[in-house]
Amino acid sequence: MIKTISGATFRKMIVAGAGLLEQNKKYVDSLNVFPVPDGDTGTNMFLTMKSAVNEVSQCINNNIDALSQAFAKGALKGARGNSGVITSQIFKGFCSETAKAGGEITTKIFAKAMQEGANIAYKAVTKPKEGTILTVIRVMAENAVNVAKKCDDFEVFLKKVLETGEEILKQTPEMLPVLKKAGVVDAGGRGIIVIFTGFYKLLMGEEDFEFQFDDEKKPQTVDDVIADINALEDIQYAYCTEYMIIHMKKKTTEADIDKLREKLMQIGDSVICIGDLNLVKVHVHSNEPYKALEYAMELGELYNMKIENMREQNRELKKKAVAVEETKEHGMIAVAPGDGLSAIFKDLAVDEIIVGGQTMNPSAADIAAAADKVPARNVFVFPNNKNIVLAAEQANDLTNKNLIIIPTRSIPEGISASIAFNPDVSVEENTEAMTDAIKGVRSGMVTYAVRDTHVDGFDLSVGEIIGLDDKAILAKGKHVSETTEGLIEKMMSDEVMNITLFFGEDIREEEANALAEKLAAKYPDCEVTAAYGGQPVYYYIVSLE
Repeated sequence: MIKTISGATFRKMIVAGAGLLEQNKKYVDSLNVFPVPDGDTGTNMFLTMKSAVNEVSQCINNNIDALSQAFAKGALKGARGNSGVITSQIFKGFCSETAKAGGEITTKIFAKAMQEGANIAYKAVTKPKEGTILTVIRVMAENAVNVAKKCDDFEVFLKKVLETGEEILKQTPEMLPVLKKAGVVDAGGRGIIVIFTGFYKLLMGEEDFEFQFDDEKKPQTVDDVIADINALEDIQYAYCTEYMIIHMKKKTTEADIDKLREKLMQIGDSVICIGDLNLVKVHVHSNEPYKALEYAMELGELYNMKIENMREQNRELKKKAVAVEETKEHGMIAVAPGDGLSAIFKDLAVDEIIVGGQTMNPSAADIAAAADKVPARNVFVFPNNKNIVLAAEQANDLTNKNLIIIPTRSIPEGISASIAFNPDVSVEENTEAMTDAIKGVRSGMVTYAVRDTHVDGFDLSVGEIIGLDDKAILAKGKHVSETTEGLIEKMMSDEVMNITLFFGEDIREEEANALAEKLAAKYPDCEVTAAYGGQPVYYYIVSLE
């Protein structure tokens, strides 16, 4: 049973509350409804608590009065954003009561401190909204006062207070439609419960402050994000201005602070102006930030000034959201040597084409760069040349994308793999389908000899036309058409049903169509097609399926 909290324990509790919030700040951030500049609730609350811990650490003794003053001062100095400022006000009120405790804090003092914290926080906000951190701390405080009347054991007391906090937090979506629409509870409310849970765990002797949440956020869809950003597109006040006023002028009074708050409300909204003659914290959204600064300078010196253009930040958020919108599960890139072949791959939904092939092999970096442009998590790569497969495999080390290399050794294999792609199935299923597809195609190429040689049983002369598959030279001749016909004859089998001729940049369309007609007459059971490839080096790339 723990009936009182000493100064030494109070110091540790402050550190524990900040520590648990640090561990969970990203989660609290994720609960923000709108992607706005002021939206990092967990981070802002943590920075507020971190500043408080820094101030408390400089206390040379464990006097509760001194620790309370340091806690309140540090929280105000480090307050950032609306959530941070409200948090600082909660602990300003809280500490105004604990400072009166003398040597020890009882459950009744703790409860009264929570109640004063809620009161001060409500006063700090010009237009308080229910369903926020204010509601959570108020209901927790009300329960704390009632429980403390009958309970002097902190273990029982804080447990009941936290249970009440969880109950009211679950109700926040019913109080604020925007929370219900997004499927989340209030971020600030969750943050303040995390802090008090840190207090509780320290008192219970726990060193590990990991905390599991039952209200895991449902992921927002892209449509939700875009809708939220579009709703905020017409921001009335462009500049978020924050600063502190220190070293007040001798003539400055508490009434002047109230007048400053009124002036700020006339030039903007989201006004928070809190503090005393030692330190004033200001936050305002306005189109005239210079006036907000001028008004403050009448009271004292400015410190920690920050002015942010929320419209520009909103534009950047929209760009990011559009990038998210474009992200898909699977994408494809292919290596192709001609504009016609590139167009064919584009028609097959290939995202990026790398210009390359024989005599112009792209590097691993080229392939990685292309993959980075694809708005997909998984990217299938079709090298389409046996000399490019290895470079493609090395590209995996140069990009954060998950590259799946389909070892296509020719353009026809790459086209078959592209046709087999299904955006609605898994990586494994696509890989299997693509691999099976390339097994059903046989590729050939028609080009010319670059030197005199004897290879694969042929005596070749420079400039002589040759036809080859991926293993050997199969035909030669003095004319492109007859060599192509000879190559196909060697490649033919009873299983072939389709013959496609991708003609290169040096072949006229009429010439290609004439060859296609001749082959159609020769192989009446096959469908023969001539298609523009535009590739250099190869007169024809032949596909048999």
